[in-house]
Amino acid sequence: QVRLVESGGGSVQAGNSLTLSCAASGRTFSESAMGWFRQAPGKEREFVASITAGGISQYYAESVQDRFTISRDNANNLVRLHMSNLKPEDTALYQCATPRFAKTPGSVMQHLNSAAVYWGRGTQLTVSS
Repeated sequence: QVRLVESGGGSVQAGNSLTLSCAASGRTFSESAMGWFRQAPGKEREFVASITAGGISQYYAESVQDRFTISRDNANNLVRLHMSNLKPEDTALYQCATPRFAKTPGSVMQHLNSAAVYWGRGTQLTVSS
């Protein structure tokens, strides 16, 4: 059974940085793409970033491009999201995700139906101005 556990959320002021982590278990971590999504109050969940199984390629939403960096540590089954220059509009519940079909490319994670993805419970980020 795939399990994803996020950590690292909190309350920060705009302009600061924060790194989220996601610990994965339940299948061979290095064979699956990983991603981060977020959902702000009253809004639909949206794609933030994804990374291929080997960590070679990363993909970002336009709203976080050049501010967020996704990385993975396949030796320790971890994926991280480093966020810099945070803005109040980044406030959301951040969820770690991986495709149910392990061979799904990281490039298509942002287009997957939510039922095609394993989800973590999320970690809350609040950015104040």
